Amino acid sequence: MESLTEPRRFLVHPFTIIRRIFGHALFSSLTRRIVFFNLAAIIVLVGGIMYLNQFREGLIDARVESLLTQGEIIAGAISASASVDTNSITIDPQKLLELQAGQSITPVPSDEDLDFPINPERVAPVLRRLISPTRTRARLFDADANLLLDSRHLYSRGQVLRFDLPPVDGESSGLTDWAARTFNSMLQPSNLPVYKEAPGGDGSIYPEVMNALTGVRGAVVRVTEGGELIVSVAVPVQRSRAVLGVLLLSTQAGDIDKIVHAERLAILRVFGVATLVNIVLSLLLSSTIANPLRRLAAAAIRVRRGAKEREEIPDFSARQDEIGNLSIALREMTTALYDRIDAIESFAADVSHELKNPLTSLRSAVETLPLAKNDNSRQRLMDVIQHDVRRLDRLISDISDASRLDAELARSDAKPLDLEILLSSLVDVSRQIRSSKRPVEIDYVIDQKPGARQRFMVNGHDLRLGQIVTNLIENARSFVPDVSGKITVRLSRTRGRCLIQVEDNGPGIQAENIDRIFERFYTDRPEREDFGQNSGLGLSISRQIAEAHGGTLRAENIVDPESGGLRGARFILSLPAENTP
Repeated sequence: MESLTEPRRFLVHPFTIIRRIFGHALFSSLTRRIVFFNLAAIIVLVGGIMYLNQFREGLIDARVESLLTQGEIIAGAISASASVDTNSITIDPQKLLELQAGQSITPVPSDEDLDFPINPERVAPVLRRLISPTRTRARLFDADANLLLDSRHLYSRGQVLRFDLPPVDGESSGLTDWAARTFNSMLQPSNLPVYKEAPGGDGSIYPEVMNALTGVRGAVVRVTEGGELIVSVAVPVQRSRAVLGVLLLSTQAGDIDKIVHAERLAILRVFGVATLVNIVLSLLLSSTIANPLRRLAAAAIRVRRGAKEREEIPDFSARQDEIGNLSIALREMTTALYDRIDAIESFAADVSHELKNPLTSLRSAVETLPLAKNDNSRQRLMDVIQHDVRRLDRLISDISDASRLDAELARSDAKPLDLEILLSSLVDVSRQIRSSKRPVEIDYVIDQKPGARQRFMVNGHDLRLGQIVTNLIENARSFVPDVSGKITVRLSRTRGRCLIQVEDNGPGIQAENIDRIFERFYTDRPEREDFGQNSGLGLSISRQIAEAHGGTLRAENIVDPESGGLRGARFILSLPAENTP
């Protein structure tokens, strides 16, 4: 079994190494998209360069100019080798018989005498000497476009003749050659004429040869059946403006294609290096994007599934980019979520504990009611039952209000509101609510700086902020003395905060209970007030509303500077002021 599993381990090992180096970047959908689009851009760019580059056209133009120059030189040498016999004079005998005494005849050259015939035997060595250093094919045509000489068939003494044998039947070219030909044919212009050999040495099938017979040189680019380029130039061989023949120079099939192919291979090598660099950079870019996103997603999934301990979201805030902002938002959201879960758990435990007390009392009264022996006992039990029912109703109402508080604050939009107008209305309503046992004086004071008109504008929910002030006033009303009770509502402003102070002249708050009074279901009521009249959620809800508005709510005692005793309690609500002109 070991021998069978060893090769498999060897094959898996490289992929394991790659996965460990790049993590899941190679297998990420985001990574594949980044690599694909980056490579697509490079492929389009290289394809455009390969298809539209001017190297091939420039090479063809340069080769045409070179062949024309070479053709002019060779044509000049050929025309110089053409000769006429100037040692003989041709005279018509009939004209001699017609001469009179003392007359003579002047020989007049005929048209045939002006011909400079090209002697192939004299031209061949010159042509062979000029063509042999190059790979150019030269063909010489006479004035009737008949082939006189072909450099393919010019051989000197001692030269070994070589002939290209036809390919062996059934032999197929390699895949690389086929791919190269296919690739070149795709980039080859489709409007080029096909090259054909002149049958029987007839040069009239070549348009450039026929044009050269009129004294105009020309060039034509053709393509073979195999897709190889051939450049041909025709130069007239002239002497004394008489066209003796035409010199046709042609490149070997594939010469230009080899140069162009080499240039394309160089471009492809550059493309390969650029592709490799692009892939590596894309993977690095993806690792800086996909890996953090994957870690954030995995942490969010773990939070959704629930964990025994608080799950920590990865911190990428140092990146100062969108992923860093996303990390900060997820961390804050997760922290708020866990705080909300803890608050719900704590709230549920407190609610359960507070509901058990009246339920236990109610259950005891209901169980004792059948055992009551007289009407007086039954009436007392009925009073206990009614008291516990009212207490339960009050608890349930306050619990419902507390549980809906966050949702209501989140759903409704905060609006600018003037605390001066809001407190004036609340104080007027509180003054109209008079207790039958304890008349209370409520004062409303606005602290304004001398010579300045300040505005007390905040951004918030008027009903909830009014609930805080109402709770504080009613809480103070419970603790003021029966005679000469006084509550002062004071509004002031600091640099960036609006302060609302609710003061009373009651007994004050014990030092150890100043923070506990804001706990849920905590009650420390005066002895004269019946038990169960308050649920203990008023101050807790008030602080919760204040914190939801970005403010604070705290309590302190008012100390008499002369005697050092307590003169009452003060609750201070601080809210961020809205910047107004």
